[in-house]
Amino acid sequence: MKRLNLLCCCVASLLLLGTAEEAEDASKLTKRDRSHLESTLKLNEDKPADDFSGVLQRLRKIYHSSIKPLEQSYRYNELRQHEITDGEITSKPMVLFLGPWSVGKSSMINYLLGLDNTPYQLYTGAEPTTSEFTVIMHGPKLKTIEGIVMAADSARSFSPLEKFGQNFLEKLIGIEVPHKLLERVTFVDTPGIIENRKQQERGYPFNDVCQWFIDRADLIFIVFDPTKLDVGLELEMLFRQLKGRESQIRIILNKADSLATQELMRVYGALFWSLAPLINVTEPPRVYVSSFWPQDYHPDTHRDLFLKEEISLLEDLNQVIENRMENKIAFIRQHAIRVRIHALLVDRYLQTYKDKMTFFSDGELVFRDIVEDPDKFFIFKSILAKTNVSKFDLPNREAYKDFFGINPITSFKLLSQQCSYMGGCFLEKIEKAITRELPDLLGSIGLGKKPNVLSCDITGCGETPKNRYRKP
Repeated sequence: MKRLNLLCCCVASLLLLGTAEEAEDASKLTKRDRSHLESTLKLNEDKPADDFSGVLQRLRKIYHSSIKPLEQSYRYNELRQHEITDGEITSKPMVLFLGPWSVGKSSMINYLLGLDNTPYQLYTGAEPTTSEFTVIMHGPKLKTIEGIVMAADSARSFSPLEKFGQNFLEKLIGIEVPHKLLERVTFVDTPGIIENRKQQERGYPFNDVCQWFIDRADLIFIVFDPTKLDVGLELEMLFRQLKGRESQIRIILNKADSLATQELMRVYGALFWSLAPLINVTEPPRVYVSSFWPQDYHPDTHRDLFLKEEISLLEDLNQVIENRMENKIAFIRQHAIRVRIHALLVDRYLQTYKDKMTFFSDGELVFRDIVEDPDKFFIFKSILAKTNVSKFDLPNREAYKDFFGINPITSFKLLSQQCSYMGGCFLEKIEKAITRELPDLLGSIGLGKKPNVLSCDITGCGETPKNRYRKP
């Protein structure tokens, strides 16, 4: 009897071992082919990357000589909380992943980089797994960098994150991975949105941190899955922060192969129904429907459709990488336009204050009247009438109440006084950068002419700005 039991146990063990081996073989066979991913993102090409060092040096020189002086003089950073560093100018394109928890953001990054079943892969699971802001960037070897180190390194573009406090820096982590795609782009994985969690429970200003990354992202993937289509307060706030960045938003309906055709159509419609009140644009954002992970699509699903959607998304990503320098120059020019408008507004507030002040006036009461009702003194209308400014670029009037609450109006100088004999006038320099220098730099890239490193030293990046206070 004992021999019979022993024989049965041996047979059962062999059967279990064979089943495990078959399951392992089956799992290997169900891995998805990655050839389309490598060809679309050009990971197999051995040609050297374009050398834009000369363009970046000239862009940095234009920013420091023509934009930053006006930015600092009128304290633009205290209005927009957006200070541009050298690390940000030279940084690679940033792709930001946002969305509810456990919708496949980390799995999607693992899939794009081929990190599954490697020491580099991001941890994934059905429960909320990512509690940190994870920056995945290129490095010679696998390396984890703490947030306090990333913020202290001025060569990186993350030093401004120190303003969000030490609690946040403990939730910031960087991972360097030796991957060819990361030589041209940086991925940022974010904590999943949990609607029943309050801001203070995170220990840091989550929405403010998201806004910092949104302002610097070249492409924003908002990921959903069929089980998490509801929109709560935190997600609604996130979409408010995305206003004005609609062209960079791509919505992804992940895990689409887990649904039958009829269910997928219903889920697709429910997703648009949920997002319609949050995206107030004429043209809806692009929605990609697929399943972004290394396993093969489920049988009896729309494999061809999902593959075409995936390739379309990869082409979108590759386009951002290819246009990185054009986007960088356009971003600096947009920043310069905002700085110029801010300086013109502060100048107009100051000029109005000086006009209304008399010997017997109370300066505080006079300026409070101006700030409370700027339309009464035609502050914003005068900017539109005298300068080439679009009304759609004007900042919020309410923002200047807080701005002047911190910065007294008497601490500023008029634009006409912001000139020097050697340096020229701040306003003329930034206007020249907006209308001539930055468009010329952008055009040189489009024509394939890369300015060499010494171009600024030789030419001075253009003619000397006209100074009305310099004698002929």
